[in-house]
This record gives sequence, structure tokens and C-alpha cells, in this order.
Amino acid sequence: MIYRKTGRLFLIAFLLLTLGQCNTARKTLQYHSPSTGVKAENPPDTIKNQIETLMKDKARTDPFLEKLLSGHPEHFDGILKNRKTLNVQVIYTQINRDRNNGPEFTDYYFNLDSSQYFYPASTVKMPTALLALQKLNELSLTGVTKSTTMITEAGYSGQSSTYNDPESADGRPTIENYIKKIFLVSDNEAFNRLYEFLGQEYLNEQLHKMGYTDAQILHRLEISLSEDENRHTNPINFLDSNNNVLFAQPMQYNETKYAARNDSLGQAHYRSGKFVEGAMDFSRKNRISLQDLHQVLRSIIFPNSVAPKQRFNIPNSDYHFVRKYMSEFPGESIYPPYDPPSYYDAYGKFLFYGSQKEPLPKNIRIFNKEGDAYGELLDIAYVVDFDKKIEFFLSAAINCNTNGIVNDDNYDYDNIGFPFMKNLGRVIYDYESERNRVNPPDLSEFKIDYDKK
Repeated sequence: MIYRKTGRLFLIAFLLLTLGQCNTARKTLQYHSPSTGVKAENPPDTIKNQIETLMKDKARTDPFLEKLLSGHPEHFDGILKNRKTLNVQVIYTQINRDRNNGPEFTDYYFNLDSSQYFYPASTVKMPTALLALQKLNELSLTGVTKSTTMITEAGYSGQSSTYNDPESADGRPTIENYIKKIFLVSDNEAFNRLYEFLGQEYLNEQLHKMGYTDAQILHRLEISLSEDENRHTNPINFLDSNNNVLFAQPMQYNETKYAARNDSLGQAHYRSGKFVEGAMDFSRKNRISLQDLHQVLRSIIFPNSVAPKQRFNIPNSDYHFVRKYMSEFPGESIYPPYDPPSYYDAYGKFLFYGSQKEPLPKNIRIFNKEGDAYGELLDIAYVVDFDKKIEFFLSAAINCNTNGIVNDDNYDYDNIGFPFMKNLGRVIYDYESERNRVNPPDLSEFKIDYDKK
């Protein structure tokens, strides 16, 4: 992978050169005054403060992306001025093909800072779905597949059971249908069932083994449970066509203690319907960085392009399955069935489309996983245009909680978040439309025969 140096690093280097040589024995900086020629043990406060400020700012911003966004003040002027307040983070990856159609990647960053916490919302469903397929692959000797009936029992406080799925073709609950729901409409119950199948320990252990060591997926979504209840996951039985148990997984409990965190959001929040002064504690909520999510998606789209440890242990057929439902419009799905106007073509396609509800062209497909909760808006996407031979990765996160009150359901998604996502996707797409490619990509492997009603 090719990485672009940030303008911040260039500026730091320039300032350090200005300061002159560093006396390593005494660990003090010598500054040479151009006007007097006098050397001082310490630099003037202005230069010293600039260095301290730059060193404290861990955000990575490439001049190229800064310039591209600055060229569209009508869209991004407020974003650029308030990047810290809105915690805007962007990763754009250019893809160039070699003569054999092999992909080569160049990453560009805007205000990327993994130390600045954002709530990942439904984006955690993406690695969870892939790890569910991986665990199934590890259970292949039992005869269990993604289309095997999966019965979830309740065995502990806060747990619920599932014996059927009215949105599947035959009413049976399966991992296959849960994954479809996750990528088609970001179904929370479907995620919870996969979380319970994996167990909290396996889920986090596997992410850490893959190199995503800062990730912590610690709870189910949409339901409020204690830390202890989320550490306990349901008993599950997989049944064959005669209702015989192929594999029985008892209730699991995760005893692992994870690294302490100090993550919080906002200046005030609501808890149990009551207003509380002070930031809301997110230290026991899900966490995963934009960089890690971006890399997970790349491992799904181009598994051979990442390190072996970052590849999911699944067959190619499972990769194709995931890509299909990542990019399918909800209205094209037969089972589970989703009809407009509630489920429009661009449902969950924030980048490039924002909140657009009109029918979409079929030549552009977006393979993605989005999320929104507590004012956070995110999208992790691979975009292709089959007609123009365009492809690129684009991931973005923005905090739309401008009043600083968390959990009040008063967020600026419509005024700030969706327009930003749409404009960002369009600006990158327009740039890609004009960018010269020595070898146009062969995108045939991403042309998919969708279900279609």
C-alpha cells in the first residue's frame, strides 16, 4: 500500500529545521536568531508553541484531500472550519490496476484520528457478519451451513428466543437471512442473533487476532442490557430438515477483561428520560476505528490484497454472497421482502446519495455498511460505475450532535450529515471521472445477478 505524507508532518519537519540542531546530551533546542546571530538554549515561544500544537494534534490530513474539499466551499466550508467539533474523519482510496488487473491502492486522509472516539453504530455489523460466516466454516464438519435452521433460546436475564423468521422464504431463522437483513436494511435483531451465535469472547478475540486490537464490540443493539447481560450470550441449536440437532451451543459467558477506556461524547445527556449534566460515558460501548472499518471492507472486496491474518476464513462463495447483499437495492430482494416507499433504492447508501429517495441507475453500485446513532453518521463504501470504469473506496464519519446533548434524538442528520455524505461522494466520484488510468479496471467480478422482483 502507498501512503501519502501529511502536510502536518512536512510542517513539523520545516519547523524543526528552523530551530537548528538539537543538543541531544542536554535535550534542549538551540535557536539561531537570523537578526542578531545569537544562539539561545530554547526557541521563541511562537515557534515552540507551534511545534507543541502540531505534535499534540494526531489527526492525519493529506494536502491533496484538503485542497479537493477546499475547492468546493459551497459544500465544505463549514465542515473544514469545524472539523474538530464535528469530528469529521475521511479515508479515500484510489485504485489503479496493473496490466493483469491487479489492484494497487493509494490512501488519502482527512482529519483521521483513531484517538478521537466516535460511536460506530451499525458499522460493527459488517465484521460481525463476516465472522459469523467464518465460525460456520469452522463448524463445517457438523453439517451446519448458513442456510441451516438456527433456533435461539433464552437462558439468562435480558435474553429472548427466536423460533421462526416470517421474512424468510419458509419461515425458518437462518444465518443466511440474518446477514441479508444486516446489509439490506441494517436490521438490529439480525445483528443481535449473530452476536449471540459468535459470543462476545470469540467476536473480539478474532478481531484482535486480525490486527484490529483497539476494536471492542461489547453489546447488542437497540436493547438496553447490563454489561453482565451482554457478556452472556444465548444457547443456540442448529437443526436439520427433520428437526434433529446438528450442533448445540450452550450459553456462553465472556470472562475476558478488556483495556480500560475513557471514551465519552457530548456535554450533557439523557439517561432513563432524565437530563444529566456532563458527557455521556461510552467506555463500555462498542468501539472500532474508521481505519479498521475501511480495512475490513477492503478485505471483503479484495481479500488477496490484505495481509493473510486480515482475511476471513471463508470460501469465495461466502465473499460473493456478502458482496451481493451489500450492493443490492432493498426493493430487489425477494426474501426478505422490502417494498418502497419505506425501503427506497438508496436506503443506507449515505455516501453519494445522502437521503435521496428517487430510483437509482443500475450502472452504479455501492458495496457498503453504514451506521447512525447518538448523532454519529458513518458510511464505509466501495463504489463502482460499470459504464465509466470507475472504482474507489471511501469511508467517512461525522458527528451531527451540534447541541452537545446526547440521547435527546435531536441531531442534525438532515442539515449537516446527509448533505456532507452526499457531497463528499459526488466530489470524489467527479474527480475519479476525470482521473487518468493507464489500465482501465475489469469490473466484471462485481457485476451481480440480483434477486429482482
